[in-house]
Amino acid sequence: MALLTTGIISFTVIGVNLGFINDFLHIWVKSWLIAYLIAVPCILIAGPLIEQLVQKVVKEKIKTNH
Repeated sequence: MALLTTGIISFTVIGVNLGFINDFLHIWVKSWLIAYLIAVPCILIAGPLIEQLVQKVVKEKIKTNH
């Protein structure tokens, strides 16, 4: 999922900001690699924390509704 998401976003942002210049493919692949290397650890760290937060919010919501 991170591979596809970072690829689409980096392609879009570079295309919008630079246009399809001669070196576009090289710039995009380099940016995609950097984005992917940043995204994976963020997902692995943030994912469990967000899951815990959601569980806490859901449990509190259930308590207040009963």
